[in-house]
Amino acid sequence: MGTVTLGVSIAVPEPYGSQLQELRAGFGDAAAHGIPTHVTLVPPTEVEADRLPAIRAHLVEVAAAFRAFRMRLAGTGTFRPLSPVVFVKIAEGVAGCTRLQSEVRDPQGPLDRELAFPYHPHVTVAHGISEEAMEVAFTTLAEYAAEWVCEGFALYEQGSDGVWRKLREYPFGTGLNGVPAQAGSPADQAAGTAGAAGATVPPS
Repeated sequence: MGTVTLGVSIAVPEPYGSQLQELRAGFGDAAAHGIPTHVTLVPPTEVEADRLPAIRAHLVEVAAAFRAFRMRLAGTGTFRPLSPVVFVKIAEGVAGCTRLQSEVRDPQGPLDRELAFPYHPHVTVAHGISEEAMEVAFTTLAEYAAEWVCEGFALYEQGSDGVWRKLREYPFGTGLNGVPAQAGSPADQAAGTAGAAGATVPPS
């Protein structure tokens, strides 16, 4: 059956998602329109196509047991010189994202994989463009802010044209009154302002 390239991520909702995607394109990032604005949970991963049913079942199980949590974006950060990426920082929701990606990548599950760097959730707004354009992105979005309640995540597949397309959404099993205890904690907020060291680069 061959292989497919999958990714799992939290979509940044409208109107923020399209706004950031258009800004990314405006900074000169040619890949912008092929990558929905997101927070990565599982980076691009090549798997055998016949593993898809098991992966889908696993994601349903993870989502059903998870609870909604608040997400807040604020300001910019960069992974340079480690990686040519400028991103919008997650000021609230780091703990929720971190716990969720850990469960999605459960070592006993079908999406178990090693990461090149420790997990560092973020929203990429520029990747692999000139240093001058990187600085423009970093400065332009320095005061950026957005917030929403994360109520699920999605599975994406990368096509042969390089475009990431959503295969299915996985809504969480409970509402906001079950916000994970970690979200918004002092440790969570500290992680949201952490530097680039040890960051992981998503399907940017």
